[in-house]
Parts: sequence; structure tokens; C-alpha cells
Amino acid sequence: MDAERRHAGGRPRTFDEGRALDAAIEVFWRLGYEGASLTELTRAMGINKPSLYHVFGSKEALFARALERYGLVAHGELDAVLAKSTVYEVLESYLRSTREAMTRTGTLPGCLSIQGGLACAPDHARIPLLLAEYRQGLEDAVAKALSRTEDASGVDTAALAAYTVTVGQGLAVHAAAGVAPERLDVVVDVALAGLRALVPQGVPTCD
Repeated sequence: MDAERRHAGGRPRTFDEGRALDAAIEVFWRLGYEGASLTELTRAMGINKPSLYHVFGSKEALFARALERYGLVAHGELDAVLAKSTVYEVLESYLRSTREAMTRTGTLPGCLSIQGGLACAPDHARIPLLLAEYRQGLEDAVAKALSRTEDASGVDTAALAAYTVTVGQGLAVHAAAGVAPERLDVVVDVALAGLRALVPQGVPTCD
């Protein structure tokens, strides 16, 4: 929704909602949900507090909208990353691209789905749930891609997806802490070495 959309009361909206959400993503990513004050958010978004409440409803609702927008971009990129022919190729592509994304020049290190809500007060319990749902969506996407590969027969795609996404989450934590990309590459190499030994033999299927 662009600038000049009108409020219910008739006043023109003088900001671009998409750009405002992008700014909110950066603040939540950098400071986490608890650390992102309304002052920080409104300053970055270029709006005042009444406008934030009028358009987004609450800080929690703003976070939900920001995470949704973040996910649309991330999942769009993920489709290309996961479009591989074999189980191993899917897993390797996911881990390599995850490491690259976590340390990409010009972006914040790590991942919003981790930094956004590592710790939240009890009255903000919905935030960790939203982030858990987001991460489960990643697992589901990887599992679906694995199930489409030419050698998926006899493979527990859910287990492999859970393992791979968990490694990716660890990469995000270390990237946010400033660990050098070269060290993260070593982690990916070790994980892939284990997967190379495992995948040709298959992994136990779920009965």
C-alpha cells in the first residue's frame, strides 16, 4: 500500500507501507523484539506512534507483518536454492546458500527468525511461536524439495530437513556473533561430510 492511501478519517497516508515494513524488519533483526522500542521503530520507519498503531495495530502485529514480508522474500529465494535433482544436492545447496546469506555484504548478519525472538517476556509469548512457525515452514519446504528428488525413495525427508535447518539456525547464531565466514564454511563442510556418508545408504524411514 503506497503513500497517499487515505486513513479512515480522510487524511492521506504520507508513507510507503512496504518501505516502513522493511525498516521495521531491520530494527527487529538488529535489536530483537524485546529490544526494539517504539521510538526506535517509528524513527526508522519515518512515522509517529499514532500512525504505527493506526496502520499496524500494535507492536506485536507490526512484528507479525514484518516477519511475513521477510518470509515472502526468503521463501522466494529458497525455491531456486532447493530446485536440485538429488537429495545431497538439495542439502548442499541449502547449507551453502544459508551460510552465504547469513554473512552477505551489505546486510545484517544472521537471520531475523533467530535474532527476532531468542528471549521474550511471558506477555509476548506469541513472538517465539510466530518464529517457530516460520522455521517449521523452512523445514517443510526443504522436506518437500527432498521428496521430489530422483533418489528420495527410502529416505526420511523430514528428519534430513530438520537436521539441515537446525544446522542452518546454528550458522545464523554464529554469524550474528561475528564468527568469520571461513569458520562457518568449515561447519558446513563437516555437516556435508556426514550427509555424504549417510544419504547413499538411506536413512531410516518413518513407519
